[in-house]
Amino acid sequence: MDLEVDQATPSAQAETIAVLGEALDDEYRALATYRAVIAKFGEIRPFSNIVEAEERHAQRLIGLFETQGQVPPADAWKDKVEAPASLEEALKTAVSAEVFNIEMYDRLLKRTQEETVVAALQQLQSASRRHLQAFRRHLNRRQ
Repeated sequence: MDLEVDQATPSAQAETIAVLGEALDDEYRALATYRAVIAKFGEIRPFSNIVEAEERHAQRLIGLFETQGQVPPADAWKDKVEAPASLEEALKTAVSAEVFNIEMYDRLLKRTQEETVVAALQQLQSASRRHLQAFRRHLNRRQ
């Protein structure tokens, strides 16, 4: 029986690393998107506040990679995202991105049991819910 547990451990760790990789990639994408919006439209809220939060989210996930003894993947999104044509479109894009992010965390939470990772993913998902509310609020003001 102990042999089976030992064999499962590398698989569980590999799955945890895959979960962290998917989460980090999505945080990088959000970060690149919100930076592009700020570059085009200026330091406007809620993008200016939320971009700072996305940076913290990415750093938290990077720290979890390091805790696992792994090197985090590089940011494949940096400087590769164009801002939408209008601020209203940028807000709609942000709403969609945060909805996707929340759903992604629902999926990822089913794939890992590691307590520190689960706690981090739950906190990041909660932050995404707050971001979604902020983007929706600003979008509703513009419509």
